[in-house]
Amino acid sequence: MRTTYIKSMVALLSVFLFSCEKVIDINLDKVAKKYVIEAIVTDVPGTSNVKITQTKDFDQDNTFPGVSGAAVTVKETGGPTYSLTETTPGNYESAGLIGISGKTYTLEVNVGGQSFSAVCKMPQRVNLDTIYITDEILFTETRKIVNAIFQDPPGLGNSYRFIQYVNGLKEKQVLIRNDDYSDGRTINNKLFYFTTTGDDSNLIKSGDHVTVDMLCIDPAVYKYWFSLDRSSTGGTGQATPANPVTNLQGGALGYFSTQTLQTKTLTVP
Repeated sequence: MRTTYIKSMVALLSVFLFSCEKVIDINLDKVAKKYVIEAIVTDVPGTSNVKITQTKDFDQDNTFPGVSGAAVTVKETGGPTYSLTETTPGNYESAGLIGISGKTYTLEVNVGGQSFSAVCKMPQRVNLDTIYITDEILFTETRKIVNAIFQDPPGLGNSYRFIQYVNGLKEKQVLIRNDDYSDGRTINNKLFYFTTTGDDSNLIKSGDHVTVDMLCIDPAVYKYWFSLDRSSTGGTGQATPANPVTNLQGGALGYFSTQTLQTKTLTVP
């Protein structure tokens, strides 16, 4: 009798487990496309530009053609207004647009019957003193990491972004910091990054050429990169991804950043 009971329970449990297996088709609704604006003004000639694309549905590919035909202007408060020219599809530039630290700039974009705007003040330049390589242990492995040395000025509110290139290839890692816990100090900022290819092919090695851009950015732009990084990595613990915090008005995604730019290069020993 006991054997019969056990067999019956096993059979019942098997039916329950197999009945729980179900293919779920997720119906992803199509949503209205949004414009994506990446607008940059720097203090280095030839590096200011505005790129305009549009979002796609989840099931579409990851190519985002530029949006042509936009009217784009950048106005310096108390100074000139620059009309940007479309140089390639979706890319707008003005050779005379060179930012000045302490000046405030207003971006205006009119495209597809919609208008977008943003205001951003260019921070004071903080000098990138030097970069060098150290060997660091990450997850029991030794890796070569770039160190960026600079002196943070007294007074909270300084924010920084770093862009790293290895043998001419731009790393996708978001590298940012502010001075909330290092105000007025000499900062050794280690540019830790993690590979996304699943192998070591893009790790820094002896003989590689490494270039680092240091950008002094507005706190609102820091919030954009911070929220983008946390959303993409799940660092906020939110249940679903969210759009990064933008300083653009009018419903577009992206950001408007007026930023200082410094570049240093080294060959890895």
